[in-house]
Amino acid sequence: MAEDDIDQLVAEILAATGSRNRDVVRDILTTAAGLGSDDPGRLNLKIASAALQEMRAAFKVFGPYRTVPKVTVFGSARTLPTDPLYAQARDVAAALAAKGWMVITGAGPGIMAAGLEGAGREKSFGINIRLPFEQGANEFIADDPKLIEMRYFFTRKLMLMKESDGFVVLPGGFGTLDEGFELLTLLQTGKADPAPMVLLEVPDGTYWSSWQRFLLDEVAPRGLIDPDDHVLYRITDDVEDAAGEILGFYRNYHSRRFVGNRMVVRMHSAPSDADLAALNTEFADICTRGEIERTDPLKAEVTDNDHLDLARIVFRFDQIHNARLRMLIDHLNRMPTE
Repeated sequence: MAEDDIDQLVAEILAATGSRNRDVVRDILTTAAGLGSDDPGRLNLKIASAALQEMRAAFKVFGPYRTVPKVTVFGSARTLPTDPLYAQARDVAAALAAKGWMVITGAGPGIMAAGLEGAGREKSFGINIRLPFEQGANEFIADDPKLIEMRYFFTRKLMLMKESDGFVVLPGGFGTLDEGFELLTLLQTGKADPAPMVLLEVPDGTYWSSWQRFLLDEVAPRGLIDPDDHVLYRITDDVEDAAGEILGFYRNYHSRRFVGNRMVVRMHSAPSDADLAALNTEFADICTRGEIERTDPLKAEVTDNDHLDLARIVFRFDQIHNARLRMLIDHLNRMPTE
């Protein structure tokens, strides 16, 4: 089929969808048509098809809850209900659910079941991975409309991270460490929005302290991570402290977005003149030029009707030192609020 004919078919399909985001849907359809023309092989086409189907299914499940804050709990499927770690996961999920948060886990046994037990079915999401050697969804999310079944780990991890506003990671094996390191990579590189990450342990436990010692003794001295990167996570053995870290991150800070080369940071209370001066003194190193300024919503934000009621600061962030950006957010959260 000629390229002009494909373009015509894409235009007809777009008109039929009635989508408000026709430019993006056009790209998806054009890419799909291109895959057909490229003929990359049936297996590759099946991978692409299944991944897109899984993402669509997840978007539909999460869509009605878009404005509800969510926390993802990571941990081992092998943790038994009698293990103190199970109680830690259950209790931190219950504490956050009591504050209006919803809880996302992988839907399997162990820590995943603990998180959903603590949250309760109404405030739970499960994203289950289909494996030949593990059972299906746990009893706390089985047959719930907020249960999503996935074939691929990469689509599952995308949703576990993309849909959450905070993260709690408990000791686990390869899978948990993979999830924890990928999350840290996303936060460190700015590929994910800033978010609180808690590494939760049992009292007198050594899992996370040993993990951190490896980073401090082996990774940091080689210059493979920045000295400030430890601010991207918090290690604690206290459930109340863990919940407080998640909730406190949004005490004043709300969100961020880029408008051109400027980062806009939205918050509930604007900085005073003294606070703004302190921000410029402490964080001048992450501004490529100019200063941190208070601002009204920028034109692009007005066009998008993007949280126009919130206070704002704007600056040209270097997009490299995301641990320093986290420090700036912590500074905003320490400011007095109205």
